[in-house]
Amino acid sequence: MSRIGKKPIQIPGKVKVDIKGAELTATGPLGSLNYTLPSGLKAVIDNGILNISIEEKGKEKLLNAIHGTTRANVFNVIEGVDKGFSKVLEINGLGYKAIVAGTKLTIEVGLSHPVIFDIPKGLTAAYDGKTNTLEIKGSDKFLVGDFAAKIRRVRPPEPYKGSGIKYQGEHIARKAGKTAAGGK
Repeated sequence: MSRIGKKPIQIPGKVKVDIKGAELTATGPLGSLNYTLPSGLKAVIDNGILNISIEEKGKEKLLNAIHGTTRANVFNVIEGVDKGFSKVLEINGLGYKAIVAGTKLTIEVGLSHPVIFDIPKGLTAAYDGKTNTLEIKGSDKFLVGDFAAKIRRVRPPEPYKGSGIKYQGEHIARKAGKTAAGGK
């Protein structure tokens, strides 16, 4: 069995988890999320602790491969409706900025046109002009990470000056620029 898959999940007091067949629904302060368990895996709640186990005998080797991943996904659903997830992007460059207006996010990063994104339902974006950081928050970890990756793809950081959009704390391998030619 998977070591991660065997770990029990403690359900916080503010979160309610319902299991109907293979459909798991978690409801908490930040909303509600659903997750469908793969066939052959079973979730059981006992005294506020959720365990995921392999149900079908004879297919342990096949199901063992997804046991830990399923447990991690269920944990992220429960954690998301309780505390939520966030990604912080740093926007570095002369004149680079972002503007959040309602459900639209406009990014100006030295292109001939501003890039406009629709903020997905369930996510919020906040731009701090003093620190040039854009924070994406939401309860669905996949959706937060996917939206942050789409924004970063507009202008990835370049290795010479480091200008572009990067994750907070991300290390960019820097290159030395051209040096003056030696005397002849």
